[in-house]
Amino acid sequence: MQTAICPGSFDPISLGHLDVIRRASRLFSRVVVCVVVNRNKHSAFTPEERVDHVRRVTACFGNVSVETWDGLLVDYAARFEEPVVVRGLRALSDFEYEFMMALTNKKMNPRVETIFLAADEKYTYLSSSTVKEIAGYGADVSQFVPPEILGDIQRKFQNRRNL
Repeated sequence: MQTAICPGSFDPISLGHLDVIRRASRLFSRVVVCVVVNRNKHSAFTPEERVDHVRRVTACFGNVSVETWDGLLVDYAARFEEPVVVRGLRALSDFEYEFMMALTNKKMNPRVETIFLAADEKYTYLSSSTVKEIAGYGADVSQFVPPEILGDIQRKFQNRRNL
């Protein structure tokens, strides 16, 4: 069975991320959202919190599961028989980086395919970094994130402002 892998840090998961996952779930019979631990990024949420967030917002999709991975994506993908990495693209700058990563993954494991989904135009500006910056100033992020995790984000950044 072909498995779609939607990797990312999801720190936090945004409506743009959720849109790509939703669309992948319509294209593939099985989708695994892989919450990747990126040692080069300082995350606001722990891997466990991020997995919990993604599970809560994808619970309505019967063919989506969530896992975490601390390592190279290509090594994670090798666990599956016919892995397809699904990446959302917001802008040309995303394409350049993602294209290089897809070629690198293909070189390391020729069985790993990558497909790109163009972001819905209403999410082309949206990133987790943007959400964190807005939340850090105490502003409303409800139009950028799924309602299931809005309270978690508000509490996390409220606690940081109180330090």
